[in-house]
Amino acid sequence: MTTTAPASETDRPTREPRQKPERTNRSARSRRGISGWTILILLAGAAALMIFPFWLALINAFKPSAEYIADGPIGIPTELDFTAIIDFWIGVNFNQKLLNSVILSGSVALIAATLSLLSAFAIGIGRIKGRVWILAVFMLAFTIPQEALVYPLFVLSRELNLYDSLLGVTIILAVLQSAFGTYMLASVLGSFPMEVLEAARLDGASRFQILRLIVLPLTRPTLAVLVTFFFIWTWNDFFLPLVLLPSASNQTVSVSLGALSGQYTSDPTALAAASMAGILPALIFFLLFQRTLMRGVNIGAIK
Repeated sequence: MTTTAPASETDRPTREPRQKPERTNRSARSRRGISGWTILILLAGAAALMIFPFWLALINAFKPSAEYIADGPIGIPTELDFTAIIDFWIGVNFNQKLLNSVILSGSVALIAATLSLLSAFAIGIGRIKGRVWILAVFMLAFTIPQEALVYPLFVLSRELNLYDSLLGVTIILAVLQSAFGTYMLASVLGSFPMEVLEAARLDGASRFQILRLIVLPLTRPTLAVLVTFFFIWTWNDFFLPLVLLPSASNQTVSVSLGALSGQYTSDPTALAAASMAGILPALIFFLLFQRTLMRGVNIGAIK
């Protein structure tokens, strides 16, 4: 009788791993697809809600009054009527208001960015004593509401003969907004590679040369973001210019719109024209610098 020897471990057929069923993969992909479409629909709805007021201002600014009465605010105008916006532009001397806002916003943006860079360079790279407490003071400064500062700022500007002047408001807003810029840039410069600075010092570079040739080129995207934010914040600022710029010749766009809105309460098309006149310059500025803004945000996120 012949007996067969038991198969060794190597001779036994290997059992192939059990593959996941195709149904599981398909259901997982379908769940991911449904969640992605849900998020996209929610974002599209939020974007539509944000754009809707601008759309109403746009269509009603160029709508004849008779069509507004007949079709309401949502109806699309059949013809473009520039009467309301021309009357508003000439009636309030909007050219002067627009020039005041451009000068004020541009000056504040550039001065605040410069102050932020110089202060952050001293705090983040200079490593001065009490750096953490100084940053805490700056953080506290840009969280204080303007209503709590308006009276001392009013008295100070009047004592220094800066009341009712664009120069006084420019200085005040630049200093206030530089607190946020200093806090932001100091956090960036605090992690600056010290090897680069040491190499520059060994080559005989002064502090100003380090700032101008090394720090400034590397922080230029962040500064571009700050300049854009400062410009838009100053353009939309209403409270401080309202208190510190009482005369009509020094009023900004936001103040003129707020002060004159009562005159056009019975004329919705004129109100829409005034809103478009105030929104359009800031929107154009944002669209022009949108690429710079997104590039600075992306570079900051990568760093």
